[in-house]
Amino acid sequence: MPKTTTEHPWVRFAARRAARLVVSLWVLVTAAFGMIHLIPGDPVRAALGPTAPVELVAARRAALGLDDPLWSQYLRYLRNLVTGELSESMVTGLPVSQLIGDRLPATAQLALLAFTLAVAVSVPLGLAMAVATRGGRNRPAELAFTSTSSILGVLPEFLVAVGLVYVFGVTLGVAPVAGRSGPDSYVLPVLALAIGPAALLARIVRVETLAVLGTDYIRTARAKRLPARRIYLRHALPNALTATATVGGLLLGAMVAGTVLVENVFAWPGLGSTIVGSILAKDYPVVQGIVLVYGAAVLLVNLAVDVGLALLDPRSTIRES
Repeated sequence: MPKTTTEHPWVRFAARRAARLVVSLWVLVTAAFGMIHLIPGDPVRAALGPTAPVELVAARRAALGLDDPLWSQYLRYLRNLVTGELSESMVTGLPVSQLIGDRLPATAQLALLAFTLAVAVSVPLGLAMAVATRGGRNRPAELAFTSTSSILGVLPEFLVAVGLVYVFGVTLGVAPVAGRSGPDSYVLPVLALAIGPAALLARIVRVETLAVLGTDYIRTARAKRLPARRIYLRHALPNALTATATVGGLLLGAMVAGTVLVENVFAWPGLGSTIVGSILAKDYPVVQGIVLVYGAAVLLVNLAVDVGLALLDPRSTIRES
């Protein structure tokens, strides 16, 4: 009996991932709403200043609905999100969607450039180190690579950023250390965000390539005396990149979140620097909106990785559903 459309593995896979995304978004939205209301202090008083009249503060609280029960505020928040309404900033009075739209390109550029640099460096480096150190050859190079990549991979982004500022900005004076004013201003923030993920990805590529180089079909290719370049690039690398793509997707999500620290070190006019200022000002709507954007970006990256892996290896991934 032929399978119906609803029984197709791809349909079940897509339905399962979509349901997981919806539940994750709901948890994210609820957590963002709950955490911001746990911060002590009056956001309206913080926005209007300590000298604002009590009557003005009370009127502003009533206009924003902050005197309503928390559950009522939560339901109104969910209803506004469904309709695409992110409210207004308590400090500037501008729509939150406008603030996010103005700052999002700077953050997206930073994350994508850093991820592209990390992949461009890590894949050839990991492949070259696997070929050079296969079978215990070139032991000093292997030790230097593993120790250096281990250290760089665990360094926090803000520590790397501060080090780059001191060396290249303050000591050598060869790169700007603040703002987003031209191509030169991208160099240090992108490096600060890319160095750690590049080191981790290079280690993953090397390990996966070493595993692939020990398989039977690679030995068969060697027995056929195929050119080494063809063996490494056409047979070994595509199979080694399957596991690397999973880690790469997770690292991209981490890099998006890491922009918060890097942007504040380099005074980068993106979402990361905006959310820190909004937290200090207790600007609830802006914080909730940016947290939602960051969380949604990470969830969408993970979803794209799942779909990409399913396309690369349908037998192992779709079978899960």
